[in-house]
Formats: sequence, structure tokens, C-alpha cells
Amino acid sequence: MRARWHFDRRRRRFLQTAAAAAAAGPLLITERTIAQTRTLYVNSWGGSFTAAQEVAYFKPFTASTGIQIRTVTPVSYAKIKAQVQSGRYEFDMTSINSMQWLRASREGLAEPIDWTTFKQGTLPPEAIVANGHGVASNIQGTNLCYRADKFRDGGPKSWVDFWDVKKFPGSRGLCINDSPRTLIFALIADGVPADRLYPLDIDRAFKKLNEIKPHIKVWWREGNQSQQLIRDGELDMMSIWNGRATELKQAGVPVELVWNGAVRSTSTWCVLKGAPNRKLAWEFIQFAT
Repeated sequence: MRARWHFDRRRRRFLQTAAAAAAAGPLLITERTIAQTRTLYVNSWGGSFTAAQEVAYFKPFTASTGIQIRTVTPVSYAKIKAQVQSGRYEFDMTSINSMQWLRASREGLAEPIDWTTFKQGTLPPEAIVANGHGVASNIQGTNLCYRADKFRDGGPKSWVDFWDVKKFPGSRGLCINDSPRTLIFALIADGVPADRLYPLDIDRAFKKLNEIKPHIKVWWREGNQSQQLIRDGELDMMSIWNGRATELKQAGVPVELVWNGAVRSTSTWCVLKGAPNRKLAWEFIQFAT
């Protein structure tokens, strides 16, 4: 119970924090260079997500250990794979979503959890993910979001509504590199009940996506991009990560977040296979968990 409480406390601390600017940008470094420093290079999503990590995790860790943290944004699975294969590392560890960490563990791109770092009982079982190659950092939702000022009589309340371009006209956006969730939204829009979604009917999902494709103005890729698109009014409705939309709403942007049909996912700390500072990475993960 103590371990679970400690994990939840750290997670709440992250989710409630959104301040401060993210640290310096990318720097290509060789293994030898990293090994000579007490600096950990962390890959993150950028924007408010990284800013929250700075305050909740990175700065307290540096204050406690003296180990500096430099962030590299945004997250790129292609870059993760290229670094492991080449042995030239831009960062030691990353924070990736549930689809990516499963793929990384299967493709041999992630280090297994270093059990010499975690004392017995300090890591809750529910935090162990990616086939033992990652530690859960936070849980988030991918939701439908719309501009309230564009729909003064009420906006879309479901993915069925999102697909209804006659009843709810306007510019739309979906995430192109979050394909499993986008496929789920298509199936929900096609009337598949939540308890019958799995295994996903891929053909049916793509058929439904073909209906909405002409009305998708932007297929977005990154969290910062998603915020900008709906904040600036380029999109009237879109899929978005709940934290990104909540931040906009708190800042006074007229957006509404729809939880009906939202899909939950787990973000995970993963250490790159062969990363020069993998010991420091696991030390940080133990601290943050």
C-alpha cells in the first residue's frame, strides 16, 4: 500500500504541474561524451507536457542528486530506433505512449528494468509495463474536443457526431501517428459497442475513415501542434490529449472536452538499449516513481 501511495503521489504531482519553460534543445553526443558527464538526456513531447515534467520531476531530481537533466523534443520513434541501431545517442531515455513502448520492447530498442536500482516492493506491479522494459509515468485520455464559439447551440458530443458533417459542419483534425485510437474512434462512429471493439476490425475502421477523410483538414502529429490548431481556430473539432485541451480551457480558450468515447492510454519511461547513461536513467525513474 505504501508503494502504491508513493507512485500515485508522484503521478498526481506531475498531472497537477504545468509551469516553467522546458530546458535546452537537441545536442548530438557520442557515448564517450555522455559518459564523461553527470547529465541525463531525456526525450519528451515538448510544450506544457515537458514544462510540467520540469517542475514535477527534473528540477527536484537535480536538487536531490546533482545530476543535470537536458530535454530533447519531440518524441520520435524513428529517432529512437535510429539511435539504438547506430550507437549514436541524442538522449538516454524517453517518455512514450502505450503503442510505442510495446513496439520498442518487441524490437529490442529498450533496456529491461534494472532491478538493482529498485528496492523490493518499491515499484507497484501496475507500474511495470512494456514486458518488463518500462515503468508507467502517467495516464491520459485521447478525447474529442471542439470550439464552443463555433457551436453556440451545442457541439458534437460523440464520435458519431464528429462523423456527421451535415449536422456539425466545420474543419476537423485527427492524429495520424496515433493510429490504434483513431481506428477505435472510427469503429465507435460506425456503431460498434465499447464491449465489442476488440479485436479491432481494421477493414471496417478504414472504410469508416474513408467517409471522413475528405473533411479532415489536418492530420496532426504532436501535442503542441494539436493545441495550436484549435487555439488559433484553424480547426473547429479534433481528437486531442485531455491535458492539452484542459490547459487551453484554463487559459481561456473557448474549447470543450468530450469524455464520451475517450480512450485511455499509459505513458511510460523507457531507457534506450545501450544508452550510455542508462544507470542514471534508472536512478531518475526510481526517483520519479
